[in-house]
Amino acid sequence: MKAGAHPILRARNGHEAKVSYVELFFDLVYVFAVTQVSHFLLQNMTPLGAAQALLLWFAVWLGWQYTCWITNWFDPEAQPIRRLLFGLMLVSLVMAAALPEAFGQRGLVFAGCYASMQVGRALYIRVSLGNQQLAANYTRILGWACISAALWIAGGFQEGYARLALWATAVACEYVSPMFGFPLPGLGRSYSHRDWTVEGGHIVERCSLFMIVALGESVLVSGATLGHGHHWNASILAAFATAFAGSVAMWLVYFNIAVKDATEVIVRAKDPGRYAALFHYVHVLILAGVIVAAVGSDVVIAHSDGHMEWKYLSVLVGGPALFLLGNGLYKHVVYGRYPLSHLIGLGLLGAMTPVGWRFGLLAANASSAAVLIFVAAWERRSSAKYG
Repeated sequence: MKAGAHPILRARNGHEAKVSYVELFFDLVYVFAVTQVSHFLLQNMTPLGAAQALLLWFAVWLGWQYTCWITNWFDPEAQPIRRLLFGLMLVSLVMAAALPEAFGQRGLVFAGCYASMQVGRALYIRVSLGNQQLAANYTRILGWACISAALWIAGGFQEGYARLALWATAVACEYVSPMFGFPLPGLGRSYSHRDWTVEGGHIVERCSLFMIVALGESVLVSGATLGHGHHWNASILAAFATAFAGSVAMWLVYFNIAVKDATEVIVRAKDPGRYAALFHYVHVLILAGVIVAAVGSDVVIAHSDGHMEWKYLSVLVGGPALFLLGNGLYKHVVYGRYPLSHLIGLGLLGAMTPVGWRFGLLAANASSAAVLIFVAAWERRSSAKYG
């Protein structure tokens, strides 16, 4: 893609594309959205509630991810792109506000906001591009966005499992279709090595910043839960300290090694679009782990002397496990090898599951945090590269 080919395209001048202030401003909405997802799971800690929370998280992530690709290709300082981002922010904010009742009375509002955001973004860019190189890509993206939107709107008119099934199918459309180049009859498909020119550093930095958003939300939740406690006894303070230690350990596991080398992997790749897409695919697991772990910390701080229940154990172990699983896949993409430290960490968390019933909430959370600290320390002290 040549610099100056279109006034809204980013200039490809050999320098790394920097994240702009308007992109950071856009991310503020997703601080709220992540908080809404974690609160939804906290209030619906059942197998059905977990499935619903996972689907809602996918919707939040896909809304952000597709916008991330926009600002990788197009100049966020250009006025048309700024207007698009501000419009998306407004719709995303309403969508996030409706999220707690997405499977209740505000299902159609949630679905309508998501559908209008996905279709509107693709249509706006497609019209703006005219006959430019990326126009064919956005015709295909628009086609899949319309298919997904129809399923979202149809689900908004349904209830219960019918809504869940329709929305899950809609999420699958937008999550899976990029893997195959958005294929559509008569339009063919996109070829990532030819059509998906990306700025690797920008993709990695945007994902890293969303990680900060998720970790920041977990820290805020811990602080707010502590603030709402009437009596700050030793167990509550210990639970708060444990939650904070777990957040720091997650930061270390994520930022210590792979992020530094991920940009070079995309830059050197013959198929950079494929690697950028893989990074987005694995981050949905990493960030889900942070959200679930935050719910577990909230429960422990609020009920530090409480007895263990299966739903509590599932988040106390499941959050760190999802986080390590996603991080291991991320590092596998970067280095070509799944890190042994993460495998052992997953094994330790798995061993906790059958005996976790005997733990108190605080002990279980401390054990999970200890596993994350162990993995972070292993990586920190290791001088060997994964590849």
